[in-house]
Amino acid sequence: MLQLRAFILLGLCFAVPAQAGLFSDDEARQQVQKLEARVLKLEPLEDAIKQQTKSLLDLQSQLDDLKTQLRDLRGQNEELAHGLQDAEKREKDFYVDLDTRVRHFESTDTTASGAANGAVDPSDPALEDRAFEAAYAWVKTGNSGNALKALQDFIGKYPDSVHMPNALYWLAVTQYALKDSKSALQSYQTLLSAYPSAPRVADAMLNMAVCQQDLKQNAAAQKTLKQLIAKYPNSAAADKAHKLLAVSK
Repeated sequence: MLQLRAFILLGLCFAVPAQAGLFSDDEARQQVQKLEARVLKLEPLEDAIKQQTKSLLDLQSQLDDLKTQLRDLRGQNEELAHGLQDAEKREKDFYVDLDTRVRHFESTDTTASGAANGAVDPSDPALEDRAFEAAYAWVKTGNSGNALKALQDFIGKYPDSVHMPNALYWLAVTQYALKDSKSALQSYQTLLSAYPSAPRVADAMLNMAVCQQDLKQNAAAQKTLKQLIAKYPNSAAADKAHKLLAVSK
């Protein structure tokens, strides 16, 4: 706007002498003042236009940012949708496999119980294996109610099974999951007494100490933890036992 005023005034400087015969000095001065007044009125308008232009540019920049964010969100949404589809497919496949295993177990179990004259040998190791697999399948799915019943049935039906140590261990885990610390403790004690060399003995001792703590048997829990550390010093269970002892002090 200052440039505009300068151009107008410069033009007047040339125009006034050329029109000296038409205007007196006073009239020429008045014309200049009128023009200056008009120029001054235009200055706020120019500022307003500049401000509006700046606001429009800011809005355009914000709009571009929002478009970019929208594209990113759409991409993330597509990734989540694909991930959800994959998870649903895996879950469906898992339960189909589980259902097949359970149905197979039920079928073989019914055949064994209904067979006449020893047509099917109930001591068949294959039946025993499938029975344990079916019970353990309930454990893996987190269905503690069905797992408890299946494991109890297995233990009652196959007391001499090679799977008995694992069956007792998972029975105790299931009982604890059902908030039955007393029964879980008894199952762990049975496991340690009957199978002192079983692969999961260290973990069983750790879990047994936790049950004892839940039942306010703190002295017994500390004794169990110390025995675990002494017997299996390099096990992961022993590391956890150290931490439990430190917390209980």
